[in-house]
Amino acid sequence: MKISIHPRIAEIPAVQWNNLIRDNNPFLRHEFLQALETHQCVGENFGWQPCHVGIYEQQRLIAALPLYQKSNSYGEFVFDNNWADGWARAQLPYYPKLVSAIPYTPAGGQRLLTTAGREEELYALLFQTAIMLTKRLQASGFHCLFPVAEEQQWLSQQQLLVRHDCQFHWHNQNYHHFDDFLAQLKRKKRKNIQQERRRVQQAGVNIRCLDGHTATAQDWTDFNRFYQKTFDEKWGTATLNQGFFAEVARTLPDQVFLVLADVDQQCLAGSLMFRSDRGLYGRYWGCDENIDALHFECCYYQGIEYAIQQKLQFFEPGAQGEHKISRGFLPTLTQSSHWMADNPFQESLQMYVQHEQDAIADYMQTLEKRSPYQSEPS
Repeated sequence: MKISIHPRIAEIPAVQWNNLIRDNNPFLRHEFLQALETHQCVGENFGWQPCHVGIYEQQRLIAALPLYQKSNSYGEFVFDNNWADGWARAQLPYYPKLVSAIPYTPAGGQRLLTTAGREEELYALLFQTAIMLTKRLQASGFHCLFPVAEEQQWLSQQQLLVRHDCQFHWHNQNYHHFDDFLAQLKRKKRKNIQQERRRVQQAGVNIRCLDGHTATAQDWTDFNRFYQKTFDEKWGTATLNQGFFAEVARTLPDQVFLVLADVDQQCLAGSLMFRSDRGLYGRYWGCDENIDALHFECCYYQGIEYAIQQKLQFFEPGAQGEHKISRGFLPTLTQSSHWMADNPFQESLQMYVQHEQDAIADYMQTLEKRSPYQSEPS
């Protein structure tokens, strides 16, 4: 076996990388990660420096780990500012740290990419390599964010610190039409959604649903404007750009779902989602003009309709947002695992994550009482 650390994903054969991906996860695909690097959406400027792990056997990639050296905590969605503050007060460097995640994307997926049937062997080798690199770089720790359940279970067995959080996901109960979904909701919730969709129609909004084949250069110019405007007004730093959007549309056309909203033939708003073989992932939204309920239409209801039409099993619309519950999205536990190098806080961190787990469990139990469904979906 040969283990390599790659500062550019272009060094790794795309077909071999993609062969390790399950469910055709769009964010893990070589094309998506390559577009981030090509258009400088990651790198030193944004604190996401690629150092992907590749394990080869007879020149064939048999395992991989998407990995970044971080000089900040931006775009991770597992918030550790309190940890960084603790290190700073103790006059210890918290950065760099190593993070296995998809930049700016709080979506679950593989992190320990392995050849089928060799998971136990290759999980261990990937993990050992990550720890070795953490020590070599004198990083404060290794963080694995939003891994799939079997990877999280294996990481938990390695005595890592496990953090919990809550997102809101929609699950397809073999619906044939949007009305089938509405029929499962309590009357008040169903009526509210119908009223919101009606208000969008009455405002004269025309909804266009596009993929990478049908979206034009002008569509991506419009969407990029919405994206940039949202970050200028709310989130601070816009890391993606029109070149990135256009390249992903070209290289992953069937996995792009772009919703645009026009009024009087003028494009005023849009949302961008990506699909795997089994699920849909909401990512970005923006608008030139605020129209009542248009955000819900573009980001939630069009996504649910698409998932039903395409027979997808789930829809992850993004992080946070209790308002999603009344629109059919239920509390869902998310997890991450953290290995910290020698530090004076290990016992405190263990207490921290235990308190956090307890708090998230209580929070989710409270939220479950607000289910919009007449009976709990199976």
